[in-house]
Amino acid sequence: MSEVEEYRYLQEEVTEWRRHIHRYPELGFSVYDTAAFVAEKLASFGINHIETGIAETGIVAVIQGEGGEGPTIGLRADMDALPIVEASGKPWASDVPGRMHACGHDGHTAMLLGAAKHLARTRTFKGSVALIFQPAEEVELPSGGFKMVREGFLDRYDISQVFGMHNAPGLAIGEFALRNGCLLASQDDFDITVIGKGGHAAAPHRTVDPVVIAAQIILGLQSLVSRNTDPLSSLVISVTKLSASQAYNVIADRVELAGTVRTLAAELRDFAERQIRECAEGIARAFGAEIAFSYRRSVPVTFNHTSGFEVAVEAAERLVSANAVNREAKASMGAEDFAYMLEARPGALINIGNGPSAPLHNAAYDFEDEAIPYGIGYWVNVVETVLSSDRNPLS
Repeated sequence: MSEVEEYRYLQEEVTEWRRHIHRYPELGFSVYDTAAFVAEKLASFGINHIETGIAETGIVAVIQGEGGEGPTIGLRADMDALPIVEASGKPWASDVPGRMHACGHDGHTAMLLGAAKHLARTRTFKGSVALIFQPAEEVELPSGGFKMVREGFLDRYDISQVFGMHNAPGLAIGEFALRNGCLLASQDDFDITVIGKGGHAAAPHRTVDPVVIAAQIILGLQSLVSRNTDPLSSLVISVTKLSASQAYNVIADRVELAGTVRTLAAELRDFAERQIRECAEGIARAFGAEIAFSYRRSVPVTFNHTSGFEVAVEAAERLVSANAVNREAKASMGAEDFAYMLEARPGALINIGNGPSAPLHNAAYDFEDEAIPYGIGYWVNVVETVLSSDRNPLS
């Protein structure tokens, strides 16, 4: 019998929890019903210490082991959904128009609840486990992870290490993937307003057309990656918003454009901010226009620490064997605000297989319930790896 079979007794119940959360998705920090559901379940497991209201709707619940003194480690799941109209066609599809769990946070929350029930029953570890249920992973700064860290829960509970898990469509059920070091990119956002001189579309020579200038800026920004950045470095600059006149026959006074910057190298954030401004200003000036520019640092690089990486690998391999754990997964240009917790404490984020599902943030996506016992087993193994009674707590 493989080790994962030990956790299948929870699968039916946790699947019901997951599908309940899926039916009633909530956004951002306003995950009030989801948080109430989580807190109720945690209390029913006999967990006595449950703090709610962290970063508005976040929760930290502490399970103390019965193996003696030891450190406290944190296990984190996110609870919020996305503003997407669901098209999965599943019987448990969203009952809330325009909202759905398109990133699997319902599965993340349910798996951590399943692990909580198991750990609260067994308590075969020393020290403590802090179960972290976070709102607003999908929002930009200030996100839920940022606010929870800023509110000091890591210090308040003396959490020494933190671990996260995210589902991965395309990775087989029962497989895990991670890497040491940079796993996910940072995310910054920028806004550029091109200020020209509007007029009638039939007389463009009497205007300073900000639409044409904005088009040149968009093209110019692409050369910052292709011609100004080391090809071996990872940098993505994407313009994702463009707004001008709403009339066919009007050249507007101004055009607003906005976009995102992703990189795996912290120093490229400074480069991108400086070069985007200089590029936009130079092009606008050449056409007789001006710009207004703003740049916001959002999520940092998600960086797996060596000590956390080793724990995660050991925990996953104990569950599914070494052949099912990819230790050298490719880094992704996606971002994850668990990065704030990994900036504050050592630890690691691991990807768990979601099978051949639709992609994340897709209207047809759904979390795969067959992954549930693997997620529960991984969490339990992390706890027993770090907090086993025969392990040096400082190792």
